Amino acid sequence: MPEQAFQPLAGLRGAQWNEDRLPADLVATVHTLTTVDGANATGYLYRRGGERAVCCLMHPREILATHYLVPELLEAGAAVWVQGSRSAGNDLRLEHELAVLDVDAGTAFLRDAGYDQIALVGNSGGGGLYAYYAEQANLASADRETKTPAGRPVKLADAPMARPDLMIFVAPHPGQGLLLMNSLDPSVTDEDDPLSLDSSLFPFAAANGYAPEGARYAPEFVARYRAAQRARVERIDAKAREMVRVRMAARKAERAGYSDEITRLTAGWQQVFEVPRTDADLRNWDLAIDPTDRSFGSLWGRDPFKTNMNGVGFGKVCTPESWLSTWSGLTSKAGVLRCAPTIEQPTFVIRYTADACVFPEELEEIFGAFAATDKDLAVVRGTHHGQPIAAGEPSGQELAGKAIRSWLKDRLLT
Repeated sequence: MPEQAFQPLAGLRGAQWNEDRLPADLVATVHTLTTVDGANATGYLYRRGGERAVCCLMHPREILATHYLVPELLEAGAAVWVQGSRSAGNDLRLEHELAVLDVDAGTAFLRDAGYDQIALVGNSGGGGLYAYYAEQANLASADRETKTPAGRPVKLADAPMARPDLMIFVAPHPGQGLLLMNSLDPSVTDEDDPLSLDSSLFPFAAANGYAPEGARYAPEFVARYRAAQRARVERIDAKAREMVRVRMAARKAERAGYSDEITRLTAGWQQVFEVPRTDADLRNWDLAIDPTDRSFGSLWGRDPFKTNMNGVGFGKVCTPESWLSTWSGLTSKAGVLRCAPTIEQPTFVIRYTADACVFPEELEEIFGAFAATDKDLAVVRGTHHGQPIAAGEPSGQELAGKAIRSWLKDRLLT
């Protein structure tokens, strides 16, 4: 496989990295991998030489080349592998079944490179991806998924899928789909009109309990709101499935010889749609719901009238395939909570106390669902990305690294 050395401090120095934490003899190489279905992915290997174990970091939508845990994991005595998916930097067409094949390309490379032990370290959205990979890797090849939720064939049965030895989850939400379902604004009544409104469900109305200094939502409103969020996902699911059905019907007609210009256009057209108002998780605005050290506001900001309406946020633009595979809380299979009962490997979970994205009740449910008998949960003071809560406090990132190293001490091959 193509390999190229690079200088991590000169070329990939991240603001998250403390140069003093990196070994002087660190060697870093970049690798271009080819998946079993012919796609390309890029990975970065950090090592000092002689390591028997490798810790892997990956996110389905980002390249985490300078992830804050790299120095921490190197200090534990492991090599560190960081890779991107084929969809890195653009989740418009992200289908998790294909991203699992990207993970497979990385683990196959690492086994071929001679590493005896593979630890998957899933941070945030990387947790769902690695949990899905572990579920599939734990299965016999004939029992793996054969299609994406939209019906696209996927070659998981053809992939070597090296079985991971250890699983570490840092601030893992239940899954991208469940995360979005909890954040959708259910007062949207028309998916084609971002300003459509059912005022009885609008979370940022004073009549429903909202106040700029902090909301207080009645239990009845919360229950009705959650039900309406699920109903909205069901509507978008139906819309996405219909888009796929129309395209597949056109392709079938083409194959049968009943094709005109409109049919050919329909068969080739890739639908793309917007999902308006995706920053409306009640827990971000009412801090009394599953209370933690978190502050008022979401990952995207403290003004929901801006963050819920602007262009940032989760799942804003999708294909029907990416919606069904990644962003639907009802059809996506890439979730830690769904996959946890199939994971028997030793497992370690870290929760940050001021996380505005992952909440205690969710993590307790996830932790309880893991099939592993060797499992531990650590609670670390910090935000979702491990920043300190108050000035002068230790970094949650370093605290998380210390907790991981302690857990790995008697489990990592050295």
